[in-house]
Amino acid sequence: MNYASGGITIENLRKVYGHGDTAVEALKNVNMKVAPGEVVGLVGPSGSGKSTLLKCLGAIIEPTSGRMTLGDELIYDNGWILPDLRALRRDRIGFVFQAPYLIPFLDVMDNVALLPMLAGVPNAQARLRAIELLTALDVVHRAKAAPSQLSGGEQQRVSIARALANRPPVILADEPTAPLDSERALGVMRILHAMAKQANTAIIVVTHDEKIIPTFERIYHIRDGETHEERGEGRSLA
Repeated sequence: MNYASGGITIENLRKVYGHGDTAVEALKNVNMKVAPGEVVGLVGPSGSGKSTLLKCLGAIIEPTSGRMTLGDELIYDNGWILPDLRALRRDRIGFVFQAPYLIPFLDVMDNVALLPMLAGVPNAQARLRAIELLTALDVVHRAKAAPSQLSGGEQQRVSIARALANRPPVILADEPTAPLDSERALGVMRILHAMAKQANTAIIVVTHDEKIIPTFERIYHIRDGETHEERGEGRSLA
């Protein structure tokens, strides 16, 4: 895989909380590479460092040291290089959570179109992008519905559309299938794999869900703050 052309690369990433005798090393020299169009799993027990790593990757907290490259751009090198982390999160990192977190007073169309509009995309263009994504995810017929009128599966598809709205090079999905039964969980993974290929996006899925682990071709296990890569089954979702 050609990692140089996009995706995300993490090199020797560390995160230490506290100082001196009370310091806790949550991440120890984490190394990961996720190519454009690839979906990888990130698994590990509670307290292993998954949440800390996800927050570092999402520019929510600052690592202690290391390097991160997003697409072709170095964004962290023992300190943030980009001056506007809010714009980084808005424009170049998509987030999918266990709960959809849709804005309740906006309809489906506006929930998806909002991020591009905040990034300066004209209203009409943002709405065309929303229609394109909602069509691809088979929820365009719900474009004028309120989030409360959607099923759980429909809400999750809308949240995936929102994550893709600004064409980010990476999407971070945090337990996206946890509340779903087997059929719906595999349906979400089918969508993520299809969207990764279609949008050439690197997707990292943090999960405890045994139902979906066989769908990954590569898995990063995190134990005591360190990552260990292994080949997955890559079971077909067709």
